[in-house]
Amino acid sequence: MEEFLRFIEKNPLMPLEDVAVMLDRTPEETAALYDEANAKGYIRGYEALVDYEEAGITRVEAFIELHVTPRKSCGFDEIGGSIAAFPEVDSVLLMSGGYDLLVHIKGRSFQEIALFVAKRLSPLDDVLSTSTSFLLRTYKRGGRLFGTEETDEREWTLL
Repeated sequence: MEEFLRFIEKNPLMPLEDVAVMLDRTPEETAALYDEANAKGYIRGYEALVDYEEAGITRVEAFIELHVTPRKSCGFDEIGGSIAAFPEVDSVLLMSGGYDLLVHIKGRSFQEIALFVAKRLSPLDDVLSTSTSFLLRTYKRGGRLFGTEETDEREWTLL
């Protein structure tokens, strides 16, 4: 299963038959792996990596470091879950190191994100402090380079 999950993570749109060939399995075995992975919740979704800058679309992203007070009964889970419930939030990650939670948010402007932090995130009882860093440029995301064309390193022969 691990080999299958790692492969489709990098090739989510590859047809089932091609995945089967690449993993040296039958299409039936591969279909069963897809079914099992979906049924058990291993696959949480498929997404496209969009280069909004290249498309000329204004989009602002920020990473917000949070120091929070964990609750005795559930630790960081309750506060992490309540922050994750905000529709503006793309992801919430429990971290080790200098802060507790890392929140990734996307918006249409710097002001929109700043207002979210000031009016919705900072006032939460468990939030002690926030530190917001705005994304300036993406060089690589999801294992794919941004801002440059990826070259195809495969060799081919013209007959």
